[in-house]
Amino acid sequence: MRLLLTSGGVTNASIRGMLVEMLGKPIEDCKALFIPTAQWGHPMCSPQTVWLTLAGHGPGRQGLLDLGWRSVGVLELTALPSIAKSRWLSWVLEADVLLVDGGEAIYLAHWMRQSGLADLLPSLPDTVWVGVSAGSMVMTPRIGAQFLDWNPSGGDEALGVVEFSIFPHLDYPGWFANTSESARRWAMDIRGPAYAIDDQTAISVVDGSVKIISEGRWQQFNSEIEQKR
Repeated sequence: MRLLLTSGGVTNASIRGMLVEMLGKPIEDCKALFIPTAQWGHPMCSPQTVWLTLAGHGPGRQGLLDLGWRSVGVLELTALPSIAKSRWLSWVLEADVLLVDGGEAIYLAHWMRQSGLADLLPSLPDTVWVGVSAGSMVMTPRIGAQFLDWNPSGGDEALGVVEFSIFPHLDYPGWFANTSESARRWAMDIRGPAYAIDDQTAISVVDGSVKIISEGRWQQFNSEIEQKR
């Protein structure tokens, strides 16, 4: 897949421009499916936060569902094991983009496997995956113990689609657990390649090529040359 891994969604013109480039056509010609599943696994989320996101009022979402898509549908992964794959497969195959909301990344990984969506990803080379927070972290090898909320005693291994980990919401106002120093300690535990990104930053991955798109701040960890923006 073509991955656009964000912290807060499509929050500025640079990220939107990359999204359009990855889609290969105007947003108004594209069909989108929204996946809210990760929210159910996070203690800070609720039926109200899911509704607020769908209504375009969720914090940090910046109109993810209101970008001008040709159509938007909801794909709830927890429901898929209870219906025939033949019923939902066409929904995914016909979508130009999957908009994957934040919440709890390991819970999301669990339901991606249970639903069969994880196994389907390699057969979707032209589909764009837009992740928000946990929707981005789920594609990484590890998320770090501090982001385990659904099953704290379990492992922090996610899907490993990309080779780097992501620390989202860097220096988000009022979130003291998301400071630059917290990110540095997190990266020491992760050990592998990692990025801390704020809500004005995204990471694109196309054919293995990784690119930072930012109008904000980001940090790279555990590489030979550490960069800071």
